[in-house]
Amino acid sequence: MGSRSQRALRRAAAARQVRLTPTLEETTDRMAAGLALYLPPGKTLELRLTNNHYSMISVRRKSDGYRLRLHQMFVGAEPRVVRALARYVVHNDRRASTLLGEFIEEHQHIIRQQTRRPRNLTLRTAGRYHDLEAIFGRLSVAHFGGALEARITWGPDAARGKRRRSIKMGSFAVEDRIIRIHPVLDQECVPDYFVAWIVFHEMLHGKHEVLRENGRRRFHTPAFLAEERQFPDYQRACAWEKQNLDRLLRS
Repeated sequence: MGSRSQRALRRAAAARQVRLTPTLEETTDRMAAGLALYLPPGKTLELRLTNNHYSMISVRRKSDGYRLRLHQMFVGAEPRVVRALARYVVHNDRRASTLLGEFIEEHQHIIRQQTRRPRNLTLRTAGRYHDLEAIFGRLSVAHFGGALEARITWGPDAARGKRRRSIKMGSFAVEDRIIRIHPVLDQECVPDYFVAWIVFHEMLHGKHEVLRENGRRRFHTPAFLAEERQFPDYQRACAWEKQNLDRLLRS
């Protein structure tokens, strides 16, 4: 039997050791299959793995299944974490939420190691009836010493004429420090002081830290709520919202 050169043997050994890195699609399918084992019969799962710096788990529950956005840190998690994920997705289980919170805390180094890519955002501050830039500037000087680092814009236009079940009037994106205000507030019937209150609320999110208690994030801390009540038109704005919420939902 003829001998083989050492170089040929090394090439053959190297070939046997090659491992192809799974694609994101393959990894997603594998993760979805693992979660599907714990879902109720007949329910579907739409899974998307992300590298979001702020939202680690986002669930949308539908009549026929679940839509889940999940940080890639959960890939390869041990079975008990996968089971907790399934319980959280299906039942919003409190104990599962606590376990997942602990898992996220233990893997914060993964988030810190990620390189954040700046996003190109088109800001739209001038509305038909309310100027968000003017409101933000006024509040920044009066309540934050002009030092709050954030930008503001109207959110995307929503479909008109269809009654909403709920409305998120404002949001604060921590990763971009962007305040978005729902365009339904850009109406002649909506008073300036009410829009200013919504903007003020979101600006407070840029000032106050999010606390974690029992594995859950607490966005509206006692300090946050106490400062919000210092808004000059706080009582009037709350009263207007109570009287006109149904009108905004129909807008």
